[in-house]
Amino acid sequence: MERKYSDEIIPDMDGRKVKIAGWVHDRRKLGGLLFLLVRDRGGLIQVTLPKKYVSEDVFEKARTVSKESVVAIVGEVKKEERAPRGYEIIPEKIDILSKAAAPLPLDPTGKVGVTLDTRLDNRVLDLRRPNVSAIFKIRDVMLSAARNHLRSKGFIEIQTPRIISTSSEGGTELFPISYFEKEAFLAQSPQLYKQMMMATGLDRVFEIATYFRAEEHDTIWHLNEITAIDCELSFIEDENDVMDVVEELVLAIIRDIRENCSEHLEGFNIEIKEPKTPFPRITYEEALEMLDEAGLKVPFGEDLSTESEKKLGELMLEKGWSMYFVTKFPLRIKPFYTMPDRDPRFSNSFDLEFKGREMVSGSQRIHDYDLLVKMIKEKGLNPQGFKTYLEAFKYGMPPHGGFGLGVERFLMLLLGLPNIREAVLFPRDRKRLEP
Repeated sequence: MERKYSDEIIPDMDGRKVKIAGWVHDRRKLGGLLFLLVRDRGGLIQVTLPKKYVSEDVFEKARTVSKESVVAIVGEVKKEERAPRGYEIIPEKIDILSKAAAPLPLDPTGKVGVTLDTRLDNRVLDLRRPNVSAIFKIRDVMLSAARNHLRSKGFIEIQTPRIISTSSEGGTELFPISYFEKEAFLAQSPQLYKQMMMATGLDRVFEIATYFRAEEHDTIWHLNEITAIDCELSFIEDENDVMDVVEELVLAIIRDIRENCSEHLEGFNIEIKEPKTPFPRITYEEALEMLDEAGLKVPFGEDLSTESEKKLGELMLEKGWSMYFVTKFPLRIKPFYTMPDRDPRFSNSFDLEFKGREMVSGSQRIHDYDLLVKMIKEKGLNPQGFKTYLEAFKYGMPPHGGFGLGVERFLMLLLGLPNIREAVLFPRDRKRLEP
């Protein structure tokens, strides 16, 4: 008999025999009735055992089975409005496939409070909690929506190396690795390879990329292994063309989640609203003026701090904008590949802010070989270390730009999660290398 998931069974199947399988989520006794709640990928299934209607063997197995044991059950669907999903299963056969040890290190029902560290130490059990697994079902929809939208806009998915010979963006925040007799690093981002692709004729590419950043942060916002939706596109006029792509992508993701994740969103007590459009585009100087008027002075030339981002988010929300671009950042705080603005103090760069936090960073890139070499030197870097990257710019490179959208941060902000580690299956941070 073919196994059914709980969300494949409907009350109209009343009287039909089905096979289900999953984990014993909970057990309850009420008078002469014994109830098992069995959990599978689709949710919870109520298995009802009236002692006088089921065999003694079946009743005894249900009475003694430990929580989180894996069971397979064959039984009859019975319409029952008071049960989860409006039906219950009256079992004729129960097989215990795997017995769970007791006591459990945490309670997957969520009835007993537990710290985030304990949850992450026991992540497999933690992921059995419906409100936790829902995060990753939503994440799956998010990535699927991104892929579908970008492909509909002519983007091709690529995969670039995770092992590199030089820094992607300059700086020292790299994880060195042993690569035979050579020095190598884990990739900070696919940035250099994305740009090189623009010289191939594949003029719109994207990647669901993994970043490795050796930054010693220990905050609720930062990780050392990050997932991002990275895009690069050619034949642009300036960074505004890239921002158009970002806005369309973010809206497509939010719409898909709103349409397809209503059940998964139930445990978050939030309403995901489609943000007002078009997203405002305020310059760095305009942002500083707004902050100054609000009593928060940010010295010109400095990046926006956490405090200033949060305050700017509050000011924009008062105007009705949850998402907005900040553009034209000072050139000196941007990576070497960022295109200078007509005013050489500034760059053709942008951040997309969501609820006062940076979610996307991008820019128009330099496509001129000589200017690129000049900027590498001005950043105190050696062009020889970027030899293969620079070669791509010698033989015809179109004007281009791109961005990276942080998957975990987007999920954290969208779902109101208290810590970015909640949005990763097995997070890697300054202190955590296991599980």
